[in-house]
This record gives sequence, structure tokens and C-alpha cells, in this order.
Amino acid sequence: MNWLTNFVRPRIKALVASKPDIPDDMWHKCGGCGQMIFYRDLKANWHVCTHCNHHMRLPVNDRLEMLFDDGAYNRIELPKVQQDPLKFRDRKRYTDRLKEARHLTDEQDAIIVAHGKLTGENVVVAAFNFDFMAGSMGTAVGEGIVAAAHLAVVQNAPLIVIPASGGARMQESILSLMQMPRTTIAIQELKEAGLPYIVLLSDPTTGGVTASFAMLGDIHLAEPGCMIGFAGRRVIEQTVREVLPEGFQTAEYLLDHGMVDMVVPRGELKQTLGTLVDLIMNKKASGEVVPLNKEAVAEQLDIPEPEQGEEEEVVTPPIPDDPKPRPVKKED
Repeated sequence: MNWLTNFVRPRIKALVASKPDIPDDMWHKCGGCGQMIFYRDLKANWHVCTHCNHHMRLPVNDRLEMLFDDGAYNRIELPKVQQDPLKFRDRKRYTDRLKEARHLTDEQDAIIVAHGKLTGENVVVAAFNFDFMAGSMGTAVGEGIVAAAHLAVVQNAPLIVIPASGGARMQESILSLMQMPRTTIAIQELKEAGLPYIVLLSDPTTGGVTASFAMLGDIHLAEPGCMIGFAGRRVIEQTVREVLPEGFQTAEYLLDHGMVDMVVPRGELKQTLGTLVDLIMNKKASGEVVPLNKEAVAEQLDIPEPEQGEEEEVVTPPIPDDPKPRPVKKED
């Protein structure tokens, strides 16, 4: 028996290599300012940096708890869909990727549909889980949006959709792209029932999700700094052969260009959504016409209007002479 190898060396290695028992997720580094934040403080502030106000991605369960009164809501069971209909395989089989995502998130797919009270009003919420395969839209997500729209019609309640997605799910190919018209039709049925459709854009909202139901809302809210777009910057620049402005896919840029109605800090989201729902549903119940546009919403929420410059004089351009000579009638 070699006592140096079997006894002394393991004791020295244990003393040198020993680490304090500290959980890996106790501290979190802000992606905006680089400051280290105690995770408990970060969670209490709904994943908003306490130093620079940078809005990090919020887990879907925390988001639902934040929006619903007392954090109480009921989830619905979504329709079952066929698993791996195309027998797709890249580096891994699609079925293996689904198993990994389900084990990681403890969810069946990338969307959750729930209903409950938001500041005392009944609402239906369809929220994306970005941790599930980057929130990609496949047939299960399409079924979730359709089910959420039908539930809103049955309950005569507003539908709030919170996308956080990289786009269509490539492992389902054309079947994932077919969810774009399916979800569009479902939203149209909701609007035909006279119910409001509100979209809360979160980071990121891209691809086929942006090109379908995510940009069809009666009112569009967005979180500060979130990325909203269809394709990536490099792809667009190579297509149009132009250099795009900095931050052209941020919520603030889209607000300035009329694509988003309001950019609302996370701490004010619940109250803002509650005000909108109360305004629309109470006026709808009284038979009043509810104008769902940016100016009407800003007036109700006391949002100051931007300063207007002097009106430009409209100059009518002169009518150019007809370059073609016209035949002259000869008098008899």
C-alpha cells in the first residue's frame, strides 16, 4: 500500500480543489451595463437591471405571474399534434430535440395559453416560451394561437399575445409556414366578433411570427430595447445593398416610424394593459364606438403628443406641355 498515493495525495487535492458551495445562478451579469446583480433582486424587479434599466428576457411563467391578478390564472390544454411528421434529421433527430426542450422547460411546446383576471377584467393570454427551441413556431404553436382566439370568442374577452420567437420552426418545413395563414384567419375571426386583439412585443420577435399574427394587433405594445424584425441585419443589407441605420430593429425605432403604438417599461405593463382592456371593453359594453388607433389610446392614457413643426406649404407642380403636336382642324 502506497500511503502517499492512497492517502496523502487525495487529502491535499481535496484541500486545494475544494470550492465553496455557492449556487451557479446566485449572481447574474447584465447584458447592458455588465454589472453583476444578485439574482433575488433581479427576480424581484422582473428581470430589469437595477443599474441601467436594461430589460432582460423574462421567463414565461414569471411573465404570466406578473400580468394576472395575484399571479392566479388557469392554463388550458392545447390540442395534440403529430410528432415529427416529416421525420426530420439534421445533426440530431427532431424527436430528440423535442425531448431535450421538454426536459429543459417542463413544457410540451413553445406556447402557453392561459385565462384569468387582469386588473379585474377577464382576458386570454397566449405567451411564448423562448427557452423552448427559441420560441419557434410549429404546428403546436399554430394550434395554440387558434385555441386562444377561439377561447377569447367563447369568453367574450380580449386576446393578448406575447410573442418571443426566432420565427418558423425549420424542422417542420412547409407545415410551420402554413401556421402563418392559419393564425391570421384565427385573428380575423376574433376581430369579426368585435373583440380587441392586443400584442405585447418582447425580445426577440422575428421571422414568420412577425410576418403573421404578431403585427396584426389592434394595439401594439413593446418592451424597451426589444428586437423586432423579419430577417437579420446582414441578410437585409445584402438584399437591398444599402447600409441600414443603427438600431433599426429596436422597439424605439419602430415607435418613431409608426409600427408600434407604445413602448412601455415592464413595471408599467400590467397597469397599461389593464387601462386599455377596461377602456375598450367598457365602451364596447355601453355600445360606444371604440377607435383603436394610436391617437385615441394616447389621449386616454395621457401620453403627451409630440411637438408638431410648422406645416409645409404644398406646392402644386406645373403641368408640363404636351410634347406631342396635336392636329389642327382646318375650317371649310
